[in-house]
Amino acid sequence: MRKLPERKPIRLQGWDYGRNATYFITICTKNKDPYFGEIRNGIMHLSEMGAIAHSEWLKSPNIRLDMNLELGTFVVMPDHMHAVITIGINQFNQCHGDYRRDAMHCDPTPSDKNKFGPQSKNLAAIIRGYKSAVTKRAHLINPKFAWQARFYDHIVRNPYSAEKISQYIRDNVHE
Repeated sequence: MRKLPERKPIRLQGWDYGRNATYFITICTKNKDPYFGEIRNGIMHLSEMGAIAHSEWLKSPNIRLDMNLELGTFVVMPDHMHAVITIGINQFNQCHGDYRRDAMHCDPTPSDKNKFGPQSKNLAAIIRGYKSAVTKRAHLINPKFAWQARFYDHIVRNPYSAEKISQYIRDNVHE
């Protein structure tokens, strides 16, 4: 039997992804298939599935009220979406016992939370729920719809970086 290649970890080792922090994420469709619409004359025109992807993202804070989520700049593109999301201070996240600390003031320290075990109340759980909701509705339109298995994330650590990322997202449709 042929051994599958090991995937390199893409998450920051030791970082608790349920922590009060802002994240920049990118989620792609499988094979970069353009299910979500098309760009015409520098404007993104959402397909029916693109409208689903957009509306499901907007529902995220209401679905997870207990995580105190805040949506930042986001865009749904033909084959992916970019978004900024903040996991607010809530009952599930602590930074060394201090609820007042955030990503800019906490050092990434080893945590059992990102090892094998339940992965809830964190960024991965938010993305899983979002992908699942979009997939369920998209399959009613096109049963072949699928997401890429993983997603990209970047921990936003300061206001300068946050503005730069938000500008990138706003400009993305024009590139």
